Amino acid sequence: MQTQEPVQNLVILGGGTAGWITASLMAKVLGKVINITLVESDKIGTVGVGEATIPPIINFNQALGLDEQAFLKATKGTIKLGIQFEHWHKQGASYMHAFGSIGKNFPFCDFHHFWRKHQLQGKDTNFWDFSLNYQAAIHNKFAPLANIQGTNLPGLSYAYHFDAGLYAQYLRQYSESKGVRRIEGTVKEVGVNAESGHIERLLLDDGQQIAGDLFVDCTGMSGLLIKKTLQTGYIDWSHWLPCDRAIAVPSSAQHPIAPYTRSIAHAAGWQWRIPLQHRTGNGLVFSSQHWSDAEAEAALMNNLDGEPLAVPKVIPFTTGRRAQQWNKNVVSIGLSSGFLEPLESTSIHLIQSAATRLIKCFPHNGIKTADIQAFNQQSIVEIERIRDFIILHYKATERDDSPFWRQCREMEIPDTLAEKIELFRATGKVFRDFDDLFTEAAWQQVLIGQGILPNDYHSIVDSLTEQQLQELMDNLKTLIDGTVTALPMHDNFLPK
Repeated sequence: MQTQEPVQNLVILGGGTAGWITASLMAKVLGKVINITLVESDKIGTVGVGEATIPPIINFNQALGLDEQAFLKATKGTIKLGIQFEHWHKQGASYMHAFGSIGKNFPFCDFHHFWRKHQLQGKDTNFWDFSLNYQAAIHNKFAPLANIQGTNLPGLSYAYHFDAGLYAQYLRQYSESKGVRRIEGTVKEVGVNAESGHIERLLLDDGQQIAGDLFVDCTGMSGLLIKKTLQTGYIDWSHWLPCDRAIAVPSSAQHPIAPYTRSIAHAAGWQWRIPLQHRTGNGLVFSSQHWSDAEAEAALMNNLDGEPLAVPKVIPFTTGRRAQQWNKNVVSIGLSSGFLEPLESTSIHLIQSAATRLIKCFPHNGIKTADIQAFNQQSIVEIERIRDFIILHYKATERDDSPFWRQCREMEIPDTLAEKIELFRATGKVFRDFDDLFTEAAWQQVLIGQGILPNDYHSIVDSLTEQQLQELMDNLKTLIDGTVTALPMHDNFLPK
């Protein structure tokens, strides 16, 4: 049902990372034309393990006008140049999904085609020899290069690691300075219009009533509004992504601080290691069909690189998405809208992109079906492309040392992913789909890193002689190695 009344009062239920990211962007863009209220309770905890991000967060922080050094200091943040995947292709093997480009792209033809011909000629070169991000990461180097001087090559592409709880606090201060009203309280009852089914107000345990025209559900996996009140369905993706539990624990910080995330595969899941200034974030994502909580906890605690700082916390989840991210006058953002394991650090990005999409589709004189449909369709495309990228890591493995990995190797996968794999294997071509978060370079790295090598390369490559091809490879490697040598250490960039 559509409404006709102007949308003037936005109510965000739930704080944490999702709530305050949404509030901050809404306040920045729409703060002068709508009233924004955020309701949260200090008694209700947050999942709080989302500490790694991807490069679009740079644009988000810049849109808010945040100072990078002040942000890093407030959130105990560090730089992230990519994600190192260890034991995913096979035990003992590793590769990195490094941000940014690889080598030098030519018109109509990406660099990996040139690398592949060079390799087929018997030359033993590593694809990541030509990644500035990778070489800087493994040498613990960083400086915010926009480009490499004297060349037409881009510089370092980066994101952040940070304490998600501190980021939420930082954005809370920002939001309140922009006029967002925060109300402390727990929802006792949700008032629903009997005719339209729209939510009209929240009744808090202290008797306060919070009325709104549009509500944003940031209540995490409980989904108080989108799930429990509106009974919005859920699309389960467990048959493609069998991990359904995580155990998280912080440990003492290690130095020098590595500017990349580590993802370490185990017999029934994988472990993350995220270096912050004041501690290291650790967790293990696993399948409860293959490991008990005790087995997973032992695997995690035996593979920390510092002393544990807390008791491990178990987080159950079901991978999938809400059938409608926007239903009636409720928009779900964050874990209330769905869950994808943090393998590619997309959780915080999905919050930011949903908040951005809501602003683009924000209703004016009433909530219109067309806005809801546009928002939901874009949300589905975005999360399904990310889903396929994550499934790729599991499906394209040569591991057969455990029932978990054999199940992953043998499972059926979405047609959208199967077609992409086959095209790359046959021709070396990979194309970025409409609204695909991940670039061609990202797909190339994971496909090659997981052992899927093209059987062919683009015809353009044959325009170079063997000598010219060798000179291209030599010159690029020399340029990248020289640039990395001149970079300062990552620790030197961090605020003191």
